[in-house]
Amino acid sequence: MTNFGAVEKQITTACGLNRRPVAIAFRDTPPPGVAQLIGSQPSGCSFWRLAAVGQTFYTVPSDHYNCPIGSYTHNMELPKEREPELRQTLTLMVNVGYLKMEEVPSIPRLATTPAVTIYAPLGVTPVEPDAVIVWGTPGRLLLLHEAATRALGERATQASPLLGRPTCMAIPAALSSGFASSLGCVGNRIYTGISDDEFYAVIAGKDLASVLAELDTITSANTALSEYHTERRASFATA
Repeated sequence: MTNFGAVEKQITTACGLNRRPVAIAFRDTPPPGVAQLIGSQPSGCSFWRLAAVGQTFYTVPSDHYNCPIGSYTHNMELPKEREPELRQTLTLMVNVGYLKMEEVPSIPRLATTPAVTIYAPLGVTPVEPDAVIVWGTPGRLLLLHEAATRALGERATQASPLLGRPTCMAIPAALSSGFASSLGCVGNRIYTGISDDEFYAVIAGKDLASVLAELDTITSANTALSEYHTERRASFATA
């Protein structure tokens, strides 16, 4: 298995992270030694917050039902008695001008419903992740974006370059394109506590090695170009 401790260290150092990257895996059964989530959370992205501070656990679809939008993006059908909650949430968003109902069919979703979803800090993930969530500042996550563009070519450049609401759709978007960025929607920011100067990058697990293979090159290139542009500014700025 990949040395994910080293992977986490590489990403954290390059991107100057204050939060641990989170590994997410979709499986039919939980891995040995991993316990199910205890208690409940108000949103699917709340699980990201728990993993970022060190918790490793798995969820089942019913753990996600408190978040109708997250259940939708993760292809988790709400039980009959809770089906109206999705319509009610969407109606609220439409009524306050946040969303247009015709946008809903274009929101990326997982192709299949995961029986269990495993969350862990990347460095101690018990299984190979399907997606890795990184949160940080734009100037540093730019390095991951450029590494993904270099590694994945058209797959990355043809994907939506910067996603908005809902933040959780960045996971299925990344699984499709290899990489996705999200500004982080208002709900996500409340549930995770992410600061206003941070946003997200999501890397598909299957493309993680390819993206990270380019990260050192991109980091070095940015250092060289920073020096180049600093010298040009000093040479040409006259006011």
